[in-house]
Amino acid sequence: MSVPESHEGGEPGPRDADDEERPGSQDGEGARILAGVSALHKRLGELERLVAPASRVVPDGREEPTPAWKRVTQGEPRWQVAIATAVAISPQFPLSGRLVLLRPNWLLPALQALLFVGLVVVNPRRINRESRAIRALSLTLAGILSLANAWSVGRLVAGLVRGTEGSTAGPLLVSGGAIWLTNVIVFALWYWEFDRGGPVARANASHIYPDFQFVQMANPELAPEHWEPAFGDYLYLSFTNAAAFSPTDVMPLSRWAKTAMLLQSAVSIVTVVLVLARAVNILK
Repeated sequence: MSVPESHEGGEPGPRDADDEERPGSQDGEGARILAGVSALHKRLGELERLVAPASRVVPDGREEPTPAWKRVTQGEPRWQVAIATAVAISPQFPLSGRLVLLRPNWLLPALQALLFVGLVVVNPRRINRESRAIRALSLTLAGILSLANAWSVGRLVAGLVRGTEGSTAGPLLVSGGAIWLTNVIVFALWYWEFDRGGPVARANASHIYPDFQFVQMANPELAPEHWEPAFGDYLYLSFTNAAAFSPTDVMPLSRWAKTAMLLQSAVSIVTVVLVLARAVNILK
């Protein structure tokens, strides 16, 4: 029997080098196969959505139309979210200087108004254009609104706890109401922006699983076949969560949705309880 010659200096031979390289090459080949399978699965899902029938046959032989929220649609109109955003910007002008993030008071609302006008100009009618720039602009506006309102909430709560805010009931109730209303609209924007990937993704039916379950989804016989969630539905969701401090008829399904609703309820409880308690104490 012949024994393979060993190489001087402990250097691996050709077979040893191949053995050392083989695990890495196998890992790379496996990664490429997995990536190819994932891409194929995604493509098949897209084709399935494109050729999906507009209706299905139920056991009694009737054709039941596929709900609009499950198929490609023309996208929701801009006017609902436009009105709500304008309402969220407006209450920031009369806020006390101690409650605003930037001074003068009009500076931050003016910046928000510019972003809002830009959104309306580039996509004025239906929200169905797939654009990273428009998406980034929309999220930036929602983020600035959130930051400004969070600052106002923090300053108001700190002032009420220290006794430096709310010397008269009238202005206190106005400031607290403006902050609470803005909080409702801001969270409605976030729910609307991220449920199933956002309004454009919902119109393209590119995300299968919803983050919120509306009544019409669980009971499609209670809604017309063209129903799909629009901004007004998310505004209702936000308002009821802020008023009842818990979900009502719209259930959060994903973890981020549950976390967001929890945070909104906490902010609403703190704002309402402290403002009302201080106002009642002043009126006495």
